Parts: sequence; structure tokens; C-alpha cells
Amino acid sequence: MNYFVTGGTGFIGRFLIPKLLARGGTVYMLVRESSLEKLDIMRVAWNASPEQVVGVVGDLGEKLLGVSEKDQEMLKGKVDHFFHLAAIYDMKASAGEQEVANVEGTRSAVQLAEAIQAKCFQHVSSIAAAGLYRGIFREDMFEEAEKLDNPYLRTKHESEKVVRKECQVPWRVYRPGMVVGHSKTGEMDKIDGPYYFFKLIQKLRNTLPQWVPTIGIEGGRINIVPVDFVVDAMDHIAHAEGEDGKCFHLTDPDPQKVGEVLNTFAEAGHAPRMAMRIDSRMFGFIPPMIRQGVAKLPPIQRMKHAVMNDLGIPDEVMSFINYPTKFDSRETERLLKDTGIEVPRLQDYAPAIWDYWERHLDPDLYKDRTLKGAVEGRVCVVTGATSGIGLATAQSLAEAGAKVCIAARTQEKLDEVRKELEQLGGEIYAYQVDVSNMEDCDRFVAEVLKDHGHVDVLVNNAGRSIRRSIHLAFDRFHDFERTMQLNYFGSLRLIMGFAPGMLERRRGHVVNISSIGVLTNAPRFSAYVASKAALDAFSRCAAAEFSDRNVTFTTINMPLVRTPMISPTKIYDSVPTLTPEEAADLVAEAIINRPKRIATRLGIFAQVLHALAPKFGEIVMNTGFRMFPDSSAAAGDKDEKPKVSTEQVAFAALMRGIHW
Repeated sequence: MNYFVTGGTGFIGRFLIPKLLARGGTVYMLVRESSLEKLDIMRVAWNASPEQVVGVVGDLGEKLLGVSEKDQEMLKGKVDHFFHLAAIYDMKASAGEQEVANVEGTRSAVQLAEAIQAKCFQHVSSIAAAGLYRGIFREDMFEEAEKLDNPYLRTKHESEKVVRKECQVPWRVYRPGMVVGHSKTGEMDKIDGPYYFFKLIQKLRNTLPQWVPTIGIEGGRINIVPVDFVVDAMDHIAHAEGEDGKCFHLTDPDPQKVGEVLNTFAEAGHAPRMAMRIDSRMFGFIPPMIRQGVAKLPPIQRMKHAVMNDLGIPDEVMSFINYPTKFDSRETERLLKDTGIEVPRLQDYAPAIWDYWERHLDPDLYKDRTLKGAVEGRVCVVTGATSGIGLATAQSLAEAGAKVCIAARTQEKLDEVRKELEQLGGEIYAYQVDVSNMEDCDRFVAEVLKDHGHVDVLVNNAGRSIRRSIHLAFDRFHDFERTMQLNYFGSLRLIMGFAPGMLERRRGHVVNISSIGVLTNAPRFSAYVASKAALDAFSRCAAAEFSDRNVTFTTINMPLVRTPMISPTKIYDSVPTLTPEEAADLVAEAIINRPKRIATRLGIFAQVLHALAPKFGEIVMNTGFRMFPDSSAAAGDKDEKPKVSTEQVAFAALMRGIHW
């Protein structure tokens, strides 16, 4: 028995052709000339010879599929079954593309089947041919299809119409449900259907423990079938006698609602389940005009697009959430009875589907998550770059191939660091600047822009910290002035200098090295925390203004880092701290992923605690304030001989990273 197959290199075709080969005979496979090498690879996978799988050069978009007269003559009278699988199954494709591939491609396939005198034309349609029919759609129904405004639904309906109305060869039509991966291996070739929601499930898993209940959607019933069921059923039905001129639904007779499907995959991915699922029908009392009007408001549209883009969900997919159609499959069930071919339970094969997606199809697998990919060849400015966090950050940027502009107050130290970094192969530019001096900031900005034209990444690292209780600072107002001058006004001046170029180029990123103290309201650091909090607040406001121009801000609420800035406080020699290199890794994460904030779990917990139980948080911080005394220097005593108790060490370890 001989076969002609279009779309043989596609997902369904790759599984169907081995089934046909097992029946003996020859498979003639339509391929583009550029895909002949791909066919050789597939023959190896199928363990088939060139005599068993014969490539026929052609193109879906050409008349008679572009098959030459010579090949038509060679095929005439030899083909028992003409399987037409080739089509666009992508709702994101343009209407024009779908019209050419789905409708005109089917018409050309029908004409070729007639020209080569094929004995039966097997057309793979889709449940999309039913449109958005409300109720049960039987296998003998076609003209009853409703709401075919969507290009994908319309072209799948029209392509089936071509077969029904124009095909002179005996035909059979198959309407598979949403085809997902193989039920045993999970193998799939692209993200489609329920796969669009996997990234949402994954993000929930990475954010919340599995036992935390979440809120989700209910939606209509969606019909999901694994590819191995589709090809097994199609292979069996195609070879059954006396079934020409019929349509067969390759669907799940007991489909699940959207919410149930998402929960099934959430369980497979070890993510929280949606304990409460909201059905959109509960909002039916709101007049459609009002619902549609609210949905079209610009802020609503922008938030929707931002969330959908982040999750990789096309807008078109959401229109199928409340899918209204259920498919009767009695003809299919009649022919498959006692064959062992049946739709497996989604719960049984969902783990295989999820595992294959996460290992092979997850879009994040193909994103360049390296620092080199984010900064290579780009201009990065790092202030306070001659020691501590700044030096470690400059080193990592230099190793990643960035053009690093290091800035600090001391020219001699700058020259020394530049030589060290250049020995690592970095492209380093050194600029002397006092960030606490506004005129010097302006000069620095002008020099950098003159030398490089723009800045891609600004790391506001230069800062000053003062550890002193407020009652010891009543007569030291200058403590607050100088921390504000450097930590806030200096950083702000640089942002204001480099931001115009970022906005003009519609690209830029600002990383502000803030403090965990902003989240914990650390005592003894009121001057330092206030200055960092001011920069945090400005950055949030600026981010809201620049959001649609691709200029972003990341605040790093850095825990205690062992740098020269904390060296005068000898008690820190006995408490847990980050190394500068570990802190630089956080800066690298900020540059690569551009999150709004990077903070330790303890810092986030402290912020939540202060929001929900402020008095309790205050008591905890006051306990630490009383446990750790002011340094002798802060109290005006130069003879500092700190003694660290085991109680202090234990408390500092419990509150790891918090400034005391």
C-alpha cells in the first residue's frame, strides 16, 4: 500500500509516517527542496530507506503543490491514500498566511490527488472548523459552525469546505482536538494551546510553596488529546472499509474545564493549585457594553498586554478561555471499539507533557542569561569603583566584555584599578569625580557622554554610611546633610544627566545600591537609611514615567557587605556578611534580569512585618538596638575595644545581613 503525505515533517506527520511504514509499501512525502537534508535525518529516525520514504519536491503555496509533471506521472495510479496534514496551526499567524496555507493549500492538494488518481483523500481538519458553536457539535455537522471571525477558525472551516465541495476523490475528514505532546514521552514541537499557560504555572511555583492556595479562572471545556492517540486513531480509521465521505472527531469524550486543566498541569509541575476558580459568567449581570468599554480603557489594555507579554500568552488565546463547544465522537468511538485505542486521562500523562516542556520548550532555556550577553560592548558606569562592591562589579563587567567607566574620588587609586582590570582584558575608562559635588557630577556626565555618546547601564554604588544613634547626633546635623548629599543628590544628579540619552535611545538601566536597612528600618542608621529611601522613592516615580520607553530601574536592598565602609565598626568583624564578590553577583543579576527590586528573604519579611504588624517589628528592631551598643568612635571615645558576646553573635546570625 502506497501513501502520499503533505506536512510529513510536521508534528503529526512525524508520528504518522512510522505507522504507515509499518503497513509496508512506500510513503511519498512532499518536501521543499531546501528540506531534502532534513528528510535524510528523518529517514534515519524512522529507520527507513530512500526507497521506503521518497521525497517529492513541491510547495504548499503553489498550484498542484508545485509537484512537477514528471513526478505527477510517476505517482499516477500508485497512491492508495493521500494524507493532507500540511497547514498552519498557529493562531498568531496573519490572516493572509493562513488563507494561503490552509485554504489554497488544501485546494491544491485536492487537485493534485485528482491528477495522480489517488484512491482516497484523507484530510486533517480541526475542531476549529466548528467555530465557536454553542452546544454539542456532531461529526455530521458542518454548515452549523458559528462565529468564524477569527482567521484561524475561518480558514480551518473553509479548508474543510474545499474537501467536502470540490474533492472528486473519495475523502475522509478528521477533526483532532488541541493536540499536545506524546502521552508517554511528552514530545512536542512547539508551544500551543495549554502550553501558553505553563510559564504562569512555573512562575507561581517559583514564587509560592505548593501548599499555598491561589485564585484562578474556570472557563469552558477545552478538548485536549495527545498526538499518539491522534495518529493511532487516524491510522486505524483511514484503513477501515466503507467509511468514505465521513468526518471523525479525534477528541476526548470527557473534556475538562480550563481551571481543571490548569490545576492538572500545576500538580504535574509541583505548583500551587487554584483552590478558588472564578467563572466569568458570574459577571454576566454587567451589561456587555460596560464590560467591553472597561476592557478597552488604555490603562487596562497596557496592563493586560504587559502581563500577557511577560507570560508569553497571545491575546488571541484568551478569546478561547470560555470555549462553548462540546464534540460528539460516536463515529470515532464505533470504529475504535475493542482496538485499545482511546484517549488517556490527562492526569496520567500531564507529568510527561510538563517535563518535556520544561526540559525542551521553556522559552527561558533559550534566553541568554549571562552577564556577557547583557553587557558585551555596552557602556556601563560604576561609581565608587575602586573598592568593595564597586570594584567587584567593575571586574565582573570587564570580564563580560563591557566598556566599563569606573568612577571614584582618588585619581591614583583609579589608575591602579584601571591597570588591574585591563590586565583581565577589559576595556576600562577611568574618571575622577566626587559624587557629593554637583558641579563635579555634571562635569563627569559631560565627559562620559563626550567619550562614548551614551550610557547603557548606570550603577549608583558610591555611598556613605554613618552608624550613630540619633541621641548622639542631635548636634551633628551635618551627618544627615552629607549622607543625603552623596547617597541621594549625587546619585540623582547622575541619573538626571544620563537619563535623557537613555530615553532618546529608548534603552537604559539604572541599578541603585540601596540597603536592607530601608526594609528593616535599621536603628543607628537613620541618616544612611533616609538617604537611600529617598533614592528608592525617586526611582519608583521615575520608573512609572519611563515604563513605556524601556528605561528601567532596579533597587538592590543590599545586606551587610564586608567593605572598607564598614571597617571602622569593629563589631562587624564577628557578624555574618556578604563578600564584595557575592554583592557583585546581585548587581549582575540586576543587569541581566532587570527586576524592580532585589532583596533577601529576611529583608522582604521585615518589610511585610512592618506593614502588617508595625509595633511587633519595632520591638524586634529595638531589641537589636539595645543589644548592640554604639561604637566608641560614634560616642566620641577613640579608645575602642569592642567585646562581642555570644548573645550578640547568635542574634546577628539570626538576623543575617541586617545592619546593627
